Amino acid sequence: MPAQIITPVILSGGSGTRLWPVSRSEHPKQFIALTAPETMFELTLGRVAGLEGGATPLVVANAAHAEIIRKQAGPELTLILEPSARNTAPAIALAALALEESDSALLVMPSDHVIADVPAFHAAIERARPLVADGWLVTFGIEPTAPETGFGYIALGNELAAGVNTVSRFVEKPDATRAAQMLAQSGHVWNAGIFLFGARDFLAALATHQPAMLAAARAAMAAATRQGAAILPDAVAFAQCPSDSIDYAVMERADKVACVPVSMGWSDVGSWDALYDLADKDEADNALQGAAYAIDANGCLIRSDGPAVTVVGAEDLIVIASGDEIVILPRGRSQDVRKAVAALSERPGHS
Repeated sequence: MPAQIITPVILSGGSGTRLWPVSRSEHPKQFIALTAPETMFELTLGRVAGLEGGATPLVVANAAHAEIIRKQAGPELTLILEPSARNTAPAIALAALALEESDSALLVMPSDHVIADVPAFHAAIERARPLVADGWLVTFGIEPTAPETGFGYIALGNELAAGVNTVSRFVEKPDATRAAQMLAQSGHVWNAGIFLFGARDFLAALATHQPAMLAAARAAMAAATRQGAAILPDAVAFAQCPSDSIDYAVMERADKVACVPVSMGWSDVGSWDALYDLADKDEADNALQGAAYAIDANGCLIRSDGPAVTVVGAEDLIVIASGDEIVILPRGRSQDVRKAVAALSERPGHS
């Protein structure tokens, strides 16, 4: 019996506000070159190009970004354009419904992550294939390198096969003490938000645990229109879909849930601090990107796509200049960029 075809399903609905002001709602993080000459979206497409038994990717995206995606991926790629944002579980439901007839396996991936070791990623997919063929919903867990508090964790259960475990439980983002305990205990991995499962198996899990979500998504796809290679689900029907993540809606509730732990140089590039960690640095540990310069400075991330920015005599700063905005933060507090984004609405001339 031939192996089940794997269709990469790339989720591209995020707005990427944690990397403001470079990433903005109209041109978010996934469509920007941050860690390489290619954009994050282009890198995501590239890492599944040589996948064994892989089909042409399917992209679930914000309708406002359709033209950007076509420019970066070409006009032939199939797009499902969400009429509204309803979180990851409904987005994946739309893709599963599009692939229900073929019962392809869905390799679900965010469009804005880094995976440095692509062969390790492909090897992890191969370890998951037999379980997926047997009806398991598989998630990929990143072997932790530090007591990170910014990620959810997965507690591993019994070994199902070499390199594959049952999922004992999903763990919310922990505080520093709990994160250190889990790292010391081992048997815990970071939740990367990457999944592999059969289309019909996922839809069956939705039917059991989220029937209203499945009904709304099915109605939206039944009344969908097409524009070339783009599928436009019905907006009225999709608006009835409960908004929830795949973890809460399905993975924490289903019975046959497995995890493949993997070390593959993964990062969600979820902050300017994360980008600093990934970036090339000079002899003073400064990461300089674009029109950026450092004099007697140490440990700074300086990035400008506009005016030349020079930092003199400072340490451990994040300085980002993009368009008409400049943000300056201490390194280690880059999540506070959200405060700057929230304050935008209070400025004169901003709604």
